[in-house]
Amino acid sequence: MNLDLEPILIIAAAAIIGIGLGVLVTYILLRKGIESRASDIIKDAEKQAAILKDKKMLEAKERFLQLKAEHESTVGEKNKQILLTENRIKQKEQSLNQRLEQTQRKEKELDSAKNNYNEQSKNVERKMDELSKMHQRQVAQLETISELSADDAKAQLIESLKEDARAQGAVYAKEIVEEAKLTANKEAKKVVLQSIQRVAVETAVENAITVFNIENDEMKGRIIGREGRNIRALEAATGVEVIVDDTPEAIVISCFDPVRRELARMALHQLISDGRIHPARIEEVVEKCRKQLEDEIAEVGKRTVIDLGINNLHPDLIRIVGKMKYRSSYGQNLLQHSREVANLAATMASELGLNPKLAKRAGLLHDIGKVPDEAPELPHAILGMNLAEKYKERPEVCNAIGAHHDEVEMTSLLSPIIQVCDAISGARPGARREIVEQYAKRLRDLESLALSYKGVEKTYAIQAGRELRVIVGSEKINDKEAEVLSFEIAQKIQNEMTYPGQVRVTVIRETRAVNIAK
Repeated sequence: MNLDLEPILIIAAAAIIGIGLGVLVTYILLRKGIESRASDIIKDAEKQAAILKDKKMLEAKERFLQLKAEHESTVGEKNKQILLTENRIKQKEQSLNQRLEQTQRKEKELDSAKNNYNEQSKNVERKMDELSKMHQRQVAQLETISELSADDAKAQLIESLKEDARAQGAVYAKEIVEEAKLTANKEAKKVVLQSIQRVAVETAVENAITVFNIENDEMKGRIIGREGRNIRALEAATGVEVIVDDTPEAIVISCFDPVRRELARMALHQLISDGRIHPARIEEVVEKCRKQLEDEIAEVGKRTVIDLGINNLHPDLIRIVGKMKYRSSYGQNLLQHSREVANLAATMASELGLNPKLAKRAGLLHDIGKVPDEAPELPHAILGMNLAEKYKERPEVCNAIGAHHDEVEMTSLLSPIIQVCDAISGARPGARREIVEQYAKRLRDLESLALSYKGVEKTYAIQAGRELRVIVGSEKINDKEAEVLSFEIAQKIQNEMTYPGQVRVTVIRETRAVNIAK
């Protein structure tokens, strides 16, 4: 049994030894292959590192060369600028040296001219003395020849000149009076035309702005909008100027057309109440307010016609009557004025046995020419007459409208009645007025204008600015200069100021002798 195991054990041991040797040989071979492979990898890495190093060195050199070139270029530019600056400085130095030389040369010329002037002045004084002596000798010779003294001859000459001046003055005065008689009618019409303008100049501010009150100043920013787009949209849609300034809780709407101002006021009121303010919304609200305003104008016209008992009035005339609510004349509301004229005319026509309804109709329509904006070159009476004829009003009514300011000839008894009633309504106390501030400013400007002249000591504007009294110093201005001063002040007022009617300029020159009894 033991003999059978020994070969097996030997074989097993040999097999184990063979396997171990195989493993060892394999390990040795693998180790050598790995070491060889690692060596190859290391050599490749070293080669790549060397290549990368060379590449980086090359890039660094190129970058250095580029930076060097840029630096040299920058230094070159700075050197050029320095050279240009030095050249400019040299040019300025040369220019200054030239100016200095010119100044020195001019100083020498001035000194020379001054010396010449002094010599000439002495020569002139010497010649003036000689002329004075010669004049005295001639005067003495003339006195000897004429047997009159110089004062007596001067007095006779003055008297002769006075007589000639009086005669020529009488002739001129007569010619002026004759010319005034011939042109009186023309000048009177000119004054009337000036006095019947649609809107008085002194009340232009009152009739051109509307103040819109707001609750707080924060709303101003929303009304203006980003970069002002809201306020531009509102102005474009309504045709007014919206002025947003430092006035607390107020916005000014400026426009010559009261209807546009009312449209802008209504639109602002709705926009602020609604809270949505942007260009699209503004256009929508303005269009809506325009329709509301048109409806309100028509309603006002209808109510006025119904209140006065006037029938069969053309719809367009009714709308014109409604627009009178937004017109004024010298501070007097045009619709209220027309209603008052209508009632006065009806009463007067009844007393005279005429048709009161026709008189009331003519009284209501007599100022319709102030409402439309077309044909501004025509007087409002003529324009109103043309409108009445266009809408088939009776000839008596048309003539009363056109003749209430003597623009056309009166052809019926109704015309003078309307003229008288118009004058009564406008002339009654409190009917027409100016703003107090504007009135005071106009008078101050009138007085300041005259004070700007030499020799004027005091000025007084009296009779509501229709007369300007100017007090001058008697030692500074003589009688002839006073007449010239009066004419110049009147011309300057006429050219530079705006005023109703006429302004009389009275220059007062007086001499006072004052003594005190002790």
